[in-house]
Amino acid sequence: MFLQIGEGCKLQAFVTNAAETPNEPATASLNPRWLSELKSRIGKCIMFGLSSEQTEEAGSILQEIVLDWRELIGGSEGFLTGKNRRGLYRQEVVWGEMLICVTGHVNNVVYNRYAESARVNWTLNFANALDPAHKAEWRQLMTNSGIGLILRSIRTDFKFPMKWPDRVTVLHKLRTQPTSHTDHFILDVLILSELHRRPAARCVEDIVVYDYKKAQKTPLKPFMFDKFRETWELQEEAKVKYGNRVTDLVSRVRELEKSSWDRPDAKEDLGNAANP
Repeated sequence: MFLQIGEGCKLQAFVTNAAETPNEPATASLNPRWLSELKSRIGKCIMFGLSSEQTEEAGSILQEIVLDWRELIGGSEGFLTGKNRRGLYRQEVVWGEMLICVTGHVNNVVYNRYAESARVNWTLNFANALDPAHKAEWRQLMTNSGIGLILRSIRTDFKFPMKWPDRVTVLHKLRTQPTSHTDHFILDVLILSELHRRPAARCVEDIVVYDYKKAQKTPLKPFMFDKFRETWELQEEAKVKYGNRVTDLVSRVRELEKSSWDRPDAKEDLGNAANP
């Protein structure tokens, strides 16, 4: 569903015909819960019984998953997770954001607020850290004077009912490579549950570059185009880098299985305790 606040504070519905994300990430063919699935598969190997060398390998894989889960989930899809790239980081989910008497989970509208707040911070990251030479211009994009960025539509897909207590990290990425003629663009949004370490929701935002003085769309300004192009290139690099890491982790877990419970002569280690 696409919702936008229109005149008179009414909710209006919109539809976008945005193209699908090009160059599918390495995780596209995996189970959406692939990260938790890997941990469960490692747990099965441990329960079956591992040698000291295998135990060390299992620990190494788990450590990588625990430390870099945001990069493995988001980075492998092209989302940039660095301090100066993320929109919200470990934002606390508060009790009042839930519909206690109705659903018992976070109000659906709140996810859109997370996405919109994170998008503003994503833009301000360019002003404050990534392109301080154009700080004033980037900040002006958040106002209705001169050139601004307008949310034309937003669609939210809910992945599971998130509840308090929890925290969210929200990431944005450009869906397509920008050009100097771009006057609107799509942002993909990933809302991660810190407690469950998986996506709680995904959003698609359709953004228009708008000239308030001329009351019409306008192409990206050169400073915007330069930084968006740089961002796109970094997204593609992240997709390859972390996609390869995910592929490697999946392969390592499979090798662990084949060398433990999933081998022809496999026998479960029941311990060395003497029979009573």
